[in-house]
Amino acid sequence: MSPALETLDAGREMRPATVRVWDPLVRIFHWSLVIAFATAWATGDELQSVHEIAGYTIAGLVGIRLVWGLVGSTHARFSDFIYRPSTVIRYLFDTVLFRAKRYIGHNPAGGAMVMALLAMLAALCGTGIMMTTDAFWGIEWVEEVHEALANLALILVGLHIAGVFVASAEHKENLVRAMFTGRKRAE
Repeated sequence: MSPALETLDAGREMRPATVRVWDPLVRIFHWSLVIAFATAWATGDELQSVHEIAGYTIAGLVGIRLVWGLVGSTHARFSDFIYRPSTVIRYLFDTVLFRAKRYIGHNPAGGAMVMALLAMLAALCGTGIMMTTDAFWGIEWVEEVHEALANLALILVGLHIAGVFVASAEHKENLVRAMFTGRKRAE
């Protein structure tokens, strides 16, 4: 019997051994952010109060994630998944050739995407908050920047989803399920 397999029901069934990767805070943050961003995007100008609540929720989630990126569990820490740009580019090149190394935590491209999304969402929340202040109320360029950032964030989300599916296929593992269960196949 391979050490990478675990036994279920007294040897009846075999499945790959798993390791805990994503702690509950990371998983709750991720899916709460999905819901809050989808709500903010869907409500836009139509339901301003719901849009603002979703925006403040996103701001709070980003703040929590920034702190957790410094003090959280191993794979939640920025130090675990921030790589040099050359490493990210090399990883993307290897992904195109379907020979990219598998990572237990975020791969270099995934880590770069996390940072890009956090920065984009922070800027999006910043412009959203600016629009509610007396100093920037009704200022057209702030609204235009906010809308442009929302569109860029949507593009990043699409690239993130595409990357998840490519990495899942390349490494033959369900990364969406891993973000629900917190577990990935052991190396």
